[in-house]
Formats: sequence, structure tokens, C-alpha cells
Amino acid sequence: MAQEVIKIRGGQTLKGEVNNHGAKNSAVAIIPAAILAEDKVTIEGLPEISDVETLVSLLGDLNIKTELDGMTLNVDPNEIENAPLPNNKVESLRASYYMMGAMLGRFKKCVIGLPGGCPLGPRPIDQHIKGFKALGAKIDESSTTSMKIEADKLVGANIFLDIVSVGATINIMLAAVRAEGQTVIENAAKEPEVVDVANFLSSLGANIKGAGTSTIKINGVEHLHGSHHQVIPDRIEAGTYMCIAAACGENIKINNIIPTHVEPLTVKLKELGVDIQVNDDSAVIKRSTPYSSVDIKTLVYPGFATDLQQPITPLLFMADGVSFVTETIYPARFRHVDELKNMGANISADNGTATIKPSSLTGAEVYASDLRAGACLIVAGLLAEGVTTIYNVKHIYRGYTNIVSTLKSLGADIWTEEV
Repeated sequence: MAQEVIKIRGGQTLKGEVNNHGAKNSAVAIIPAAILAEDKVTIEGLPEISDVETLVSLLGDLNIKTELDGMTLNVDPNEIENAPLPNNKVESLRASYYMMGAMLGRFKKCVIGLPGGCPLGPRPIDQHIKGFKALGAKIDESSTTSMKIEADKLVGANIFLDIVSVGATINIMLAAVRAEGQTVIENAAKEPEVVDVANFLSSLGANIKGAGTSTIKINGVEHLHGSHHQVIPDRIEAGTYMCIAAACGENIKINNIIPTHVEPLTVKLKELGVDIQVNDDSAVIKRSTPYSSVDIKTLVYPGFATDLQQPITPLLFMADGVSFVTETIYPARFRHVDELKNMGANISADNGTATIKPSSLTGAEVYASDLRAGACLIVAGLLAEGVTTIYNVKHIYRGYTNIVSTLKSLGADIWTEEV
């Protein structure tokens, strides 16, 4: 069976403008959250990625009328039905777990397949389940392929998350907005995407206070109406293009960013020695090598995003000394290391830390094990001498809108082939 690969002939200098898209990590929660509305919802600024298409088709499986036109989704839930979702769509996409919280909030019960997505080592949903149980849900996990969640009624509760989890924070919010009484989530995630989902739910009439802090208070309401919502810009897509610009950009402008959301990356790029000018809603970046070595440690927001440790890694080969990248969120998130070694990189990973030494990269056949590893290999391919062929590009298309044509427009020698 033929599969698509991305090919890159490295060494080109890139220049031009990039228009950043809506946040994937907001969109994949806001689309399921639309289930909670009792009237029509319009969501604008969605990224044009396969994850969005998968979630929209899951809404269709619940007899919700949807119309996806580019970056705008219209949702009409008036004839919604609670159908089981034990299908292969759920397996292909980790964020499908948001259907659990949304369906529990709307129907008080659901049957859903176990979520899939990127293989980043153990990412259990035990905190989500703990939250659902605290609200009064019973969970049947006897099946190996699906989970049954139901409650006679949902009642607000105080829930302390053992680890800061974006997924659990959002999922508990979804289940709690129509519960009886007050729910308090302690040790909640503060990510901008959590705030975006809370703002969407508030636009439907939910009563949520404290999103963006470690304590979120939700007073349950009986009904949620329709609304119109604009998704925030994607800080990870923006950050990836910032890394690409720092690797091989002459004068690249990235539009539609929220500067505070990308600040942890901006600080590190400046520490490297990247020439970067941040404006109200854009950034202009010029490559200014050689770079200084830096140490990076991923942390929950507002720390350095785990989703950007892979895309920034190729820049560290351009530094004049040894750099270290320590991953505290998903310590197994180093599957890109062996692929970079295939390209001649002097890199090793041990116990959650990668050691990165100055290296010249050479084109090779490499494999995108997950979404951000794929982004890392694109940056590496743009830097490498010769042609890099990236396999398993479906992961890349899950998170980046039209990345090949965008890079082409900046002057990259990049194309796709069927093999």
C-alpha cells in the first residue's frame, strides 16, 4: 500500500511570512464541548488538521448536524442522540477522551472506546476517572476496548488532582458545568488552552471562575445555550515556526501569536542568541549563528512546553557547546533521538535527559514516531545537507495545517511523494 512521505533538500535560506493557526489543543476540547450546548454553536479559527476532522465526524455519530468549512465549524445539536462511540476513530486520537466528560455532562452516561494518539509513554487517564467518580459517576472498565461511564446524577465536589493535567482539568470541567452545586478543581492546569475552553463554556452560559489559576470553581447550571467562539492562536505551531526561523530563516515574520503564550520559548531562543523581535501579535526572527549552548527543562505552563522540546532540539546542534534537555512531563518523549542519530547528530538520551553536542546533519530516511517528533525531523531536514525522507507523516498532519506548502512559500525545497 502506498504511503505519503515528506522529502526535504536542506540548506535553503527561508524568508517570508507565516500565518499561525488556531490552537490544536484548544480545538480538540472545544469541539467535544459543543455537545453540552442545547442550541447552535459556531467555532471559528480552527486549525485545518486531521484531528479536527476526526472529532467532527464523532459528533456526526451522535446525530449532531455539523458543517465544517475551512476554519469554521457550525454545530447544530438539536437532534443529538447518545450513541456508543467504541469505534476506530476514538483509537486514532487521544483527545477523543474529551467526549467522555462532555457526554457525561450532557447525558449522565456514555460508552466510549479507549483513546489512542501519540505514543509518548504512559499517559493514564486515572485523574480524569478520579474526577468523574468524585462527581458521582460509576465506571465499568471490564471491557478491554471500551469504557462505560454513568451517573444517576452529577453533584459538585472538591477534586484535588495528584498531577497537573490539562486533559483531566478540562474533562472534569466538561462534566461539572451541568452538575448540581459547586465543583472545585485544585492543582488545576493553567495552560492557555484550559482558559480557552473555560471561555467557550462561559459563552454557553456556564459559571466558571479561576481558569488560568490553580483553583477553578464551577457552579453547575441546568441549561447551556448556543454561542459563537474564536479559538486562540496555537502557541505550539507558532513555536515550531519560530524554531524553524531560528534554524534557517533570514527574516521570517510569524503572524497571529499571543506573545505571553510563547514567552517561555522566546526567552530560551534569546538565551541561544537568536535575533528575535516580538510585536503585539507577531514575531520577526533572523538566524544569527553560532548559538550559545542552553539547558532546557520542560514544565507545566508557564514553564517550557513539553510539546516544544522536540522542535527546538535541532537548533542545539548549531550551538558552540553541550546543551541538555530534561523532560519532566513525559520522560519517555525521546523517540526522535535515534532518528537524529541516523542524520549524524551527536545526541544521547538517558533517564529523561538528552545530551546534545554540536553536530552537522546529513539527509537520511527517518520515521516520525509522534506529532512533535515529526516537527523536530522537519527542522532537522531543513538544516541537513542532502535529502531527508520522513515516513509516517500522518502524525505531522494531525497538528500542523498545510505545513509543506507553508514551508515551500518560505523558500524551502520540500515536497511529498507516494512510496
